[in-house]
Amino acid sequence: MSSILTASTRRTRDHFEPQDTDPQEQRRLRGTLEQIDYAAFVSNREVIGATLSRVDLQTFQRLAVAVATARSRWAAEALRLSESGSPTTPDQIARLTAHRTAFEELAEAYEGLRRMVERSYLTLTPRAE
Repeated sequence: MSSILTASTRRTRDHFEPQDTDPQEQRRLRGTLEQIDYAAFVSNREVIGATLSRVDLQTFQRLAVAVATARSRWAAEALRLSESGSPTTPDQIARLTAHRTAFEELAEAYEGLRRMVERSYLTLTPRAE
């Protein structure tokens, strides 16, 4: 069983992979799986395209700035806590956790949108000049 490492999680692929079937059965199964994958592709393209119809390079730029801002707030909070010299309190750790969670969620959203473009689920709108 293979796994995929994303920015914050490890996902396991659990697709059944037959090994002891005849070649004709394997071809039939691959054809069926291709049809399933294509149906998922078309569904993703239609739903995502309709929901996110106004995404352009500037949208990605704004999201990248939001990710960078969240990352810097998380790091700044950690440094602030370490510079005080006193033990951290549960409230301080909760605030640090909130900053990390915000960063991770925004980073995952950025990567998710990028994958949508890469897989052609989403087409960037041209910039109006």
